[in-house]
Amino acid sequence: MPVSSISGSVSSPQVDVVIDMGNPYLNLTVDGFLKIGTVAATRALAEDTYHIVRKGTIAGVYLGVEYGVERIRGTRDWKNAVFGGAVTGALVSAATNSKADKIAVDAITGAAIATAAEFINGWNY
Repeated sequence: MPVSSISGSVSSPQVDVVIDMGNPYLNLTVDGFLKIGTVAATRALAEDTYHIVRKGTIAGVYLGVEYGVERIRGTRDWKNAVFGGAVTGALVSAATNSKADKIAVDAITGAAIATAAEFINGWNY
């Protein structure tokens, strides 16, 4: 019976920057500062990416619901924004909280914000 195997190793890339400050302790301090700065910048980038994706998901839910309501009703007006905002606010609240009162308040807030945005954008209804 044939036997196969896979072998390999995984290693992270290593980048060393050498800056000679003329003092070994100062060299270690600068090296540590550069490495910590790189880790902090990477963490900030990862967190920002997460928040952008999260906001994009919420916007996608809103647009999907608003478009669906528009297709069902057969008309494009501010009422679609009300329903889209209410459903999106309720879904986001339900996903993050478990209190019914908070879900209702967030649904009303979502509807109000979406409707205000439609009127501010200058739609002629």
